[in-house]
Order: sequence, then structure tokens, then C-alpha cells
Amino acid sequence: MSEIKCKVASITPLTEVVQKVELTPASPVEFKAGQYAMVVMGEKDMRPFSIANAAFDNRRIELHIGAEPGNSYAGEVLERMRADGEITVNVGNGNAFLQSNGLPMVLIAGGTGFSYTYSILQEHLNSDDKTPLTLYWGGKHAADLYLADELTALAEANDHFTFVPVVEFACDEWKGRTGWVHHAVMADHADFANIQVYVAGRFEMAKVVRDDFTQRGLKVENLFGDAFAFI
Repeated sequence: MSEIKCKVASITPLTEVVQKVELTPASPVEFKAGQYAMVVMGEKDMRPFSIANAAFDNRRIELHIGAEPGNSYAGEVLERMRADGEITVNVGNGNAFLQSNGLPMVLIAGGTGFSYTYSILQEHLNSDDKTPLTLYWGGKHAADLYLADELTALAEANDHFTFVPVVEFACDEWKGRTGWVHHAVMADHADFANIQVYVAGRFEMAKVVRDDFTQRGLKVENLFGDAFAFI
């Protein structure tokens, strides 16, 4: 992959620990919805972050970087961006990109894994493909689902898109689904034989999704996620 130097256009908070990073490359970049960027920190130090914008929106690169206290892996990237005002990346990484095979799509995101699914969602809604797509986004608390209002509005405007927010530790005011996000998916789908599934989150979650969903008929060739290259 060729390396691209980008200006850091902005770094703005999405939550107390998640930052939205806008990068501006010198020219449009080519990637597929669902692929990730490698931030070049050194000759042998490249750190992956999902690209949150759609592939058609290729004059910028949007990243959602979670850098809670103690997370130096992500924190150092943000520090470099703030200090230098520019960063080198390469894009077009990963094989878990959007597949247009006509099967209904289920997207499952845990935390900032949402950025992966957000790219796929935007790409799909911008196309003429009306294949049904359901996005399940899980977080520990409602505030972690930082674009929930925007996603609810998108679902209201697009009949073929359904948004299901899931909160693990819900407060009394929460009226939505609770618990683990993949349990919510299983409650809605008894059979995955004719569904394609995209998943982004902790490796442990991805493994449980693979194990549980394949027992309900999901074909491995219809399961996509960067984690599966490692587990």
C-alpha cells in the first residue's frame, strides 16, 4: 500500500474518550467501504483504525479513535497528530469490506467498532441497492452510542435500514434493548442461513458471534470482520 501524507483538519470529541479525527489527503484516496487505514508511527510501527466515511466520500479520511486513560496505543497517535498537524497513513487495508451479494445484511458493532459499520452503512444507503440492512450497536452506556440520534433519523428516512441500539448497563431512562449486543441479534434471528453478517469489536465478541451464529446456519463465507484474520 502506498503511503499518503494527510493534514489533520480537526480533532473533536465524540464522547469523553472517543475523538473524531478528520484527515485531508492531497488528492482523493481509493478504498472500499469497511476497510481500514494504517497510521504510520514509525518504520515498523503502523497502527490500524477503521475508516468511518464511505468510499464515495474519498476526499477525506474520518477516524473514530477511542483513547481512554492508559491506552497509549491510541493516545500516542492523537498526540502525534496534534503536535505535527499532519500524519502519514496507508489505506485500502482489510478484506472485510462491503459485499453486494443480495443477502440481507446484519452489522454488529461494539464501541468504536461502529466506525467500521458506519462506512458500510453510508456506502449502502448512497447506492441504488435496497437490500435490507440492520445495524446493531452495543455500548456499555447510552452515552457511548455517540451517533444514535443521527442513526435513528437515517432509519426513519430509509425504509430498508433498521437501527438497534443496545446498552449493557442501562439507566432507568433507557427504553431500548439491554445486555450484550450479539444476544440482541440472536433474539431477532433464529436462522442465519440467508444473511450476511459484518462484525467489529473486541476479538472475544467476534469469536462468540462466529461460534453462536454458525450454529444457527450462518455460512462462514457470509461472515465478515477484520478480527477473523487473527482468531
